[in-house]
Amino acid sequence: MMLLSDISTKGYDSFENAGYRVPKYNRKKMVTKTMESPFWIHFGAGNIFRAFQANVIEQLLNKGVLDRGLIVAEGYDYEIIDKIYHPYDNHSILVTLKTDGTVEKSVIGSVAESLVLDSENLSAFSRLQEVFRSDSLQIASFTITEKGYQLCQPNGSYRKDVMADIISGPDHTISYMGKVVSLLHTRYLAGKKPIALVSMDNCSHNGSKLFDAVFTYASEWLKRGLVDSGFVTYIKNPDSVSFPWTMIDKITPRPDSSIEAMLQTDGITDSHAIITGKNTYIAPYVNAEECEYLVIEDHFPNKRPPLEQGGFLFTDRETVDKVEKMKVCTCLNPLHTALAIFGCLLDYHLISEELNNETLRKLIEGIGYREGLPVVVNPGIISPKDFLDTVLNVRLPNPFMPDTPQRIATDTSQKLAIRFGETIKAYEASKELHTYDLTLIPLVFAGWLRYLMGIDDNGNPFTLSPDPMLSLVQPYFSDIHLGDIIDVETLLAPLLSNATIWGVNLYHVGLADTVCTFFSEMIKSPGAVLNTLKKYI
Repeated sequence: MMLLSDISTKGYDSFENAGYRVPKYNRKKMVTKTMESPFWIHFGAGNIFRAFQANVIEQLLNKGVLDRGLIVAEGYDYEIIDKIYHPYDNHSILVTLKTDGTVEKSVIGSVAESLVLDSENLSAFSRLQEVFRSDSLQIASFTITEKGYQLCQPNGSYRKDVMADIISGPDHTISYMGKVVSLLHTRYLAGKKPIALVSMDNCSHNGSKLFDAVFTYASEWLKRGLVDSGFVTYIKNPDSVSFPWTMIDKITPRPDSSIEAMLQTDGITDSHAIITGKNTYIAPYVNAEECEYLVIEDHFPNKRPPLEQGGFLFTDRETVDKVEKMKVCTCLNPLHTALAIFGCLLDYHLISEELNNETLRKLIEGIGYREGLPVVVNPGIISPKDFLDTVLNVRLPNPFMPDTPQRIATDTSQKLAIRFGETIKAYEASKELHTYDLTLIPLVFAGWLRYLMGIDDNGNPFTLSPDPMLSLVQPYFSDIHLGDIIDVETLLAPLLSNATIWGVNLYHVGLADTVCTFFSEMIKSPGAVLNTLKKYI
């Protein structure tokens, strides 16, 4: 029997004997040095951080490239820290699931300290302020999802917690970003010390989104006389505070029960997954794919360690933008979204299983190679075709990756504009390409509208994945049944003209009629979704 919770007192030998990679550095010394001279704090203690950033630092510690580790702070779901980090002395297990069927199991010890980003927790917040006052701090990074940078409600007004922080100032913050900007203000007061604030979230121009959020608080506080003008100048000066753009790519599904069973078979008896009160699926382990990319604009005012030795790709902003558009707009994310939509409709429960369906495979191959690649600008550091080849032949078909269409379908309304709308805009701007030649992207759009009925292709109801726009868009489909004869164009017109959803007004780009045709065919009867796909693919 092995207990991850005992690892700091009993050591790593039993794990190493069981075939796990274990820390080869003196962890006690690493923790002490990190606490005294932190260089990197990360906000967002979830799976992507533990599987990617923490693992890269683990490898660099093992190689002797670094002698300090990471500090992590969680500002959304405090249970992650209380139940997944603290009981295990900040250790976790990374289970890497490779396409060839092999499994690599590693004990990750690179997180030296974990804290809640809670201004009501005086001990934790005082420690965070201490970290931000440190001369040695070079990086504050984020994986808090795109929602984490959004300060406004759908009607454009500030959220209540944001407005409360704007009124009260940096000393009494309660919103996530408000607390972050408060900590940055602490660093400013400690001597205007330089730092890089690095969003590593999977969204377009993430550094600019982070800057906009930070600058909003600072400028609103300045208006009210709650900070001095130097704080705003500090934030606006890229030699003091930088906001690099990044592109991140690694699939880290929810913890899977088969992985938990594997660990228990190895003798680890305290590896149980939990669902927190905020509905976060998390465990002492992370299951993840092997493939990973992190491309970063190389702008660090307080310098940085040689993280390229861990595989991070440092470049300029223009190249990051090209890589991000390649991945998000053509070579991965659109394929994922298409599989999510049709996976839910066709009752699949693993992304990898969908690749065994010839029609679905042809669909995503066509979206990638035929409709997507013609508008991709080669970033130079990664070949778009090679990247797409890997996605289609290695990553998505990996039968050992327990990723589900239902998970990927979350927040689809927030994804369509970037994942497909940018390609449509590129067709509109091209002299050689024409939007009327697009077939597969409109099929996906029609598929999402069909998905909103909450009825699968067999005629059975299913639960829609969480999405902030469901309350606005689902009512359009509440009274539709398979086989109904309806005026589809009248029904869909308000949605098809909504450029916020698609990135463009589908009437203006000549695709609305095509989407209406596809949707009409998809609601004819049970089996109509698959038949429509086969007909046009």
